Amino acid sequence: MRLKIHQDGTSRHSDIVSCVGWTGNNELYSCGDDQRMHRWNGDGDYIGQATCAIFDTHSKHSNPNLNAPPVYITDIQWFPQAPGKGQNVASEMYAAAGTDGKFYLCSKVGRVEKLVDAHKGAVLALKWNYEGSALVTAGEDGNLKIWSRTGMLRSGLVSSGYPIYSVSWSPDNDSILYTNGRNLVIKPIQPASKPTLWKAHDGVILKVDWNMATNLIVSGGEDCRYKVWDSFGRQIYCSVPHDHPVTSLAWNPAGEMFAVGLFNTLRVCDKLGWSYAVEKPECGSIFNIAWTPDGTQVACAGGNGAVVFGHIIDRRLEWKNYEVTLLDDRKIRVHEVVHGAVENLEFRDRVVKVSLSFGHLIVATYAQCYVYSDKNWNTPVIIDMTNNGRVICIKQCPEFFLFVDNATGIQVFSYEGRLICSPKYPGLRPDFITSQAISLSNDTLAIKDRTDEKLIYVFELNTGRLIGDGTPIKLPCEALEIALNQVIGPSGCRQLAVVDKNREMFITPVYKPDIKKIGTMVDTFSWNDEADMISAVVDWKFVVWYYPNVVFIDADIEPMTRFEKDGSMFGKNAQFVSFNGTQCTLRRADGALITANNISPLPAMLQEIVKKKQWEEAIRLCRFAKMKELWACLAAMSVSGQDLNTAELSYAAIEQAQKVQYICYIRDIPSQEGRAAELALMRKQPKEAEAILVSAGLIYRAIMLSVNLFRWERALELAVKHKTHVDTVLYFREKYLRQIGRKEFIKSYIQYSNGISVDWEKIRAKIEMEENNERQKGTRKGGEEKSTHERTRTNESR
Repeated sequence: MRLKIHQDGTSRHSDIVSCVGWTGNNELYSCGDDQRMHRWNGDGDYIGQATCAIFDTHSKHSNPNLNAPPVYITDIQWFPQAPGKGQNVASEMYAAAGTDGKFYLCSKVGRVEKLVDAHKGAVLALKWNYEGSALVTAGEDGNLKIWSRTGMLRSGLVSSGYPIYSVSWSPDNDSILYTNGRNLVIKPIQPASKPTLWKAHDGVILKVDWNMATNLIVSGGEDCRYKVWDSFGRQIYCSVPHDHPVTSLAWNPAGEMFAVGLFNTLRVCDKLGWSYAVEKPECGSIFNIAWTPDGTQVACAGGNGAVVFGHIIDRRLEWKNYEVTLLDDRKIRVHEVVHGAVENLEFRDRVVKVSLSFGHLIVATYAQCYVYSDKNWNTPVIIDMTNNGRVICIKQCPEFFLFVDNATGIQVFSYEGRLICSPKYPGLRPDFITSQAISLSNDTLAIKDRTDEKLIYVFELNTGRLIGDGTPIKLPCEALEIALNQVIGPSGCRQLAVVDKNREMFITPVYKPDIKKIGTMVDTFSWNDEADMISAVVDWKFVVWYYPNVVFIDADIEPMTRFEKDGSMFGKNAQFVSFNGTQCTLRRADGALITANNISPLPAMLQEIVKKKQWEEAIRLCRFAKMKELWACLAAMSVSGQDLNTAELSYAAIEQAQKVQYICYIRDIPSQEGRAAELALMRKQPKEAEAILVSAGLIYRAIMLSVNLFRWERALELAVKHKTHVDTVLYFREKYLRQIGRKEFIKSYIQYSNGISVDWEKIRAKIEMEENNERQKGTRKGGEEKSTHERTRTNESR
């Protein structure tokens, strides 16, 4: 990635350019100390001078008799565009901060709609909140004030002894970040709330910005450094000292990168701090930076009167043997590295987002979305975009893709261009969705709720509706990143993996949530694109779970089903780029790419064999590989697939004698339902086991299941409900109490003991009758299955 710099040959401003701002339709307004405001288009070409009544009123050029000092604009902020409404009337307004202590609410045509006397001394910074319902101003007098949308004072939030040079709203609009000398302060807008303060720099802090998507903070100051922080004030990155103070910085809307401005230097950095690109424009000190709403272009206000435009180009994407490079604003090169074939793709509009995966290239511009297949690069599928919308995020899965548009929300399409669904839920804010907050698979879509980050909404793609009764999955802690598995394993269920704010990783089925923790101190994770495997960096180790579903089947053997190796080479804050086949690529915190390619292909082969129920072939593969991890995976898969012979061999291979003994006991159970219930009990699912037995009419076995689990109240409840074996339950309860030397204390047992006599001979006769009935039922069903199997084989032979 690099920056393509565009700078007008003629300086339109004759003095310092103090601030720049983008409108909703991608026009730039620049304002300078020459008391002039100029307009520029999205390509950086000069349009002309804009009318501004502030300058017309205070300028000595237009009013020679004016004795008051001239007014200079220190900051401008356009009204934020409301999501889903396109270009509304309110977004045609902007707020301007003046050196006379006032701020001005102006229309796009330059008329001053309202003038507010706000501070003593200059207004140094102002900013709308993300909803446009409030405006915060910071002054040279050290005061911080909040105003309504119409300019009415709401509160004087802060009064400090230092000039406040920069402010920023929190993502939820509940707090304000501001500079206080060498310190940064987060002040909640609630009066009784305590502020968070920490020393951030060794010099005066000149600029801060707080990103709404990633919740990260970046700051820069006179100590010539820029630093990245989280919302608790913990430092994530600190740059080396530069030659000049950091005078400006700004996050791009998606939070993927930020721009830093110094004297004759513009730097674009990743959210973790390392640099993508550095350019040296002849512009003097950069006093202000503004990103376009799509995050592809940045504009800078230069100290020598220049307005500098920077385009993000040479972005590279890789998938298998394809490499895609954004050469220019409207040109993409596709390189197939095996055969050396090169395709050049050109577009009429500027490219906003690009995604490459699962054999398809998705290119989003302002007007259209192009879908290319790796089998045909000449005739793409074209989808028209909504007017005034911009693509925020693109996600792909093997059969579908989605893009998040700030105007229409989430739209899921097939690769043939057919609209599948447009899921929605209460409180959906498309502009807050990041790639870590949404995940797509062939049948499911998962979205993290922004208002309550413990909630995960899961949708069915066919209908676009919430799964089940519409209740979201609730996590024990706020989620940081979510991801759905792309390939359903032998278990046949879609699974969701989550890393929360405590850096703990959980996994759960999406249709019947059952949250299980599988890792702690997790830095990053990724599902495999071709198999049901997941990899993660856990406590300085690189870990691959060959069969994650094992935690729902037999958690005791879960450590045997994973591959571990030293992960210190990845360092801290590494991020997964891809996990495709046996190759796993991570990006370190310094930007370097590292590939871990010593992952065995055999677990993926085993999963494919087990999907086809080819148990003999699976056993032969494990015997050939002689890997303990493979035998442990097969043990869990065979229990899930209810193949007891394979399970017995697999557990014997990993030296689990107690499990082998239990499986032998299960195999001797005459009925199929009884065996299924015991396997459910082996998976630690007693409710499921009981439901299987009750639905099959095996009431005695269901009662004894609760007795063996010492669930005495449930055992008696089942016996009374079905009017059978009440005396049996009372007998085993009495026997248990004698063994432990205690008296009866459960009221229901005391009640039934007084009215029912317990006779062991009668109980034994009833038990023998139940066992004989179950044995005969199992024999009949086994014979029917055998006859059906023989008829099928005869038909196949014919």
